[in-house]
Amino acid sequence: MKLLGIVNVTRDSFSDGGRFLDPAAAIAHARELLRDGADVIDVGAESTHPDAEPVSVEEEIARLTPVVGALKAEGAAVSVDTCKPAVMRAMLALNVDYINDVDGFQDRQSVEAVRDTACRLIIMHRVASAELEDVAREHAVDPGSIVRRIEGFFDERVASLEAASIARERLIFDPGMGLFLSRDPAVSFAVLRELRGICERHGPVLVSTTRKSFIGAALGTVERPRPVNERGAATLATELWAARCGVEYIRTHDIRALRDALKVRSRILGQTA
Repeated sequence: MKLLGIVNVTRDSFSDGGRFLDPAAAIAHARELLRDGADVIDVGAESTHPDAEPVSVEEEIARLTPVVGALKAEGAAVSVDTCKPAVMRAMLALNVDYINDVDGFQDRQSVEAVRDTACRLIIMHRVASAELEDVAREHAVDPGSIVRRIEGFFDERVASLEAASIARERLIFDPGMGLFLSRDPAVSFAVLRELRGICERHGPVLVSTTRKSFIGAALGTVERPRPVNERGAATLATELWAARCGVEYIRTHDIRALRDALKVRSRILGQTA
């Protein structure tokens, strides 16, 4: 299993916006994540939170370039979280190892940007903002509907990308969590319950539950969720569940906590790693 440590070079990410906007701070944080056991650093320069301000292509590249350049110069494996084709091209010129697209490479220009490279592609499923309430209602009637939706999306993406001469072996599948699925936390928990089957049918799978809204709602309410900085232990519970279900990648803020927990889990199971 590989762990992706998150570095948000943003002003307004829901968890740590503004903390690592300065390149030196972002690089220092990435180095700390690597020391804590991250296999890959996932760098993003535009928040995907529904209330976040959009970032121009030029600004996104300007934020990413010094951070990604420094990390690659030090030999780190780097993933870039972006949905913009021009940003993908700029980062691929820096030899990044993964492109993480929350839009699932549905833009033809994004496909063209990554097609003739060797980087791995993280394909995330998400529900359009206008459909979030519909998904919640559908799930209330038919809990299996969200899993069928996710798996149908993955099947369509595989067919489309293979038709564009992108090998399936390059693909990693992220079912999406929290507000990417629904404002109703039950939807995310339904996906977690069915995660083993998703892994068996579509692996390799990446999961990122870290500090997300459904965890805050589970610890409080949808209207009064547990504060973001108090969701660490509950995040770890979901991540250990994901590991048990067979995911190959976990993307998280707190690498040290997860790495420690996985070591102890391995000892409990009688494993050496």
